[in-house]
Amino acid sequence: MTTMNTEALHKADEALEKAADEAMKARRKKRLLALAITVLTVGTGYGAYDATYASKFIATDNAYTAAETASVTPAIGGIVREVRVTDTSFVHEGDVLITLDDIDARLALAQAEAELGRAQRRVRGYVANDDSLNAQMKARAEDVKRAQSDFERARIDLDRREKLAASGSVSGDELTKARNAFESAQAALAMTRSNYSAAVGARDANAVLIADATEHTNPEVILARARRDQAQVNLDRTVLRAPVDGVIAKRSVQVGQQVQAGSPVLVIVPLAEVHVDANFKEGQLERVRIGQPVEVTSDLYGSAVKYHGTVVGLAGGTGSTFAAIPAQNATGNWIKVVQRVPVRIRLDRAELEANPLQVGLSMEATIDTRSNQG
Repeated sequence: MTTMNTEALHKADEALEKAADEAMKARRKKRLLALAITVLTVGTGYGAYDATYASKFIATDNAYTAAETASVTPAIGGIVREVRVTDTSFVHEGDVLITLDDIDARLALAQAEAELGRAQRRVRGYVANDDSLNAQMKARAEDVKRAQSDFERARIDLDRREKLAASGSVSGDELTKARNAFESAQAALAMTRSNYSAAVGARDANAVLIADATEHTNPEVILARARRDQAQVNLDRTVLRAPVDGVIAKRSVQVGQQVQAGSPVLVIVPLAEVHVDANFKEGQLERVRIGQPVEVTSDLYGSAVKYHGTVVGLAGGTGSTFAAIPAQNATGNWIKVVQRVPVRIRLDRAELEANPLQVGLSMEATIDTRSNQG
C-alpha cells in the first residue's frame, strides 16, 4: 500500500512539473510574441516616421558663421592725423574712422578754384571779343567797298587818258600820274581785302571758342570745374568713414603713419548681416532647394536659443575644389572621400539683434526639405 501511494505521488509530481513547464513555455511564447509584435510595431512606426517626417530633415554640425566684411582703404595717400576707433569698436554707417592730413588737398582745391575763375573770365572775354571782331569785320568790309570804288575810278581815269594820249590830247606826265593813281588804288584795294580776310579769320577763330555753348557749358569752364570737383573729392577723401554698421577688426594703422591709396587699414564686420555657411555631405543635397527653411543653433548660446533662417544659395563647387592645394584625384593612390558643399543660410535679422553672433562661431543647421522651393 505504501509503495502504491509513493508511485502515485511521484506521478502526480511529474504531472505537476510537466504542467508547470507547459505553462512556462506558453508564457514565454506569449512574451516573445508580444516582444516581436512590439519590435515590429516600433520598427514599422519608426520606418513610417522616418519615411514621412524624419527623412525630410537633413542636419550637419559642420557649419560656421560668416559675413561679407567691409575693407576700409584710403582713396588717396597721406599721413594719418587721427584714428578714432580701435579693434572691437562698434560703428555706424557714416561715422568718422580716420582722418588724413589735408593741407595738400586744401591747396590743390584752392588752385583748382582759381583755375575755374580764370577759365570763366577767359570765356567772358571770348564773348566780348566776338562783338568787337564783328564790328571790326564790318569796318573792314566798308574799307573794301571804298577801296573798290577808288580803284574803279582810277581804272576809268587811266583808260580815258590812255585813249587821249594816242591823239596827243594828254601829256605824258598826266598819263604817268594816272597810272600811279591806278597802281596805288589797286594796292590799297589788295590791302583792304587782306585786312578784311584777317578780320574774318579772327572772328571765325573766336567764334569757334564759344560756338554752341554758354559761359557755363563752355568746354574750358567744364574742364576747370571738373578739376575743381576732383580737388574737392580728394579733400573729402581725407576723412575715412564707415561704409556699414559693424564691429572694427584688423586695425593696422597708427597716427603719423604714411598710408598709400588702396592699402587696407581696417576691416568692419557687419554683425547684423551674419549668415551661416553649412557644409553638407554631397549625398544630403538631393532635395535641398533655395528658399527652404532652416533651424540653426550655436555653440555660443546652446540649444536654448534657436535661429530661423532660409537657404539662399549653394556653392559652385566643393570645399576641396577651392582649397589652397586642391585634391589630385587623377593619381594611382586615389581614395574616395565624401565631399562637402557649402550651403549659405540667411538668418532672421530680429533674432540676430536679440542674440548677436560673431564671425567664425560653430553652428548646427537642420534644413526642412519638405517645401521643395527654388
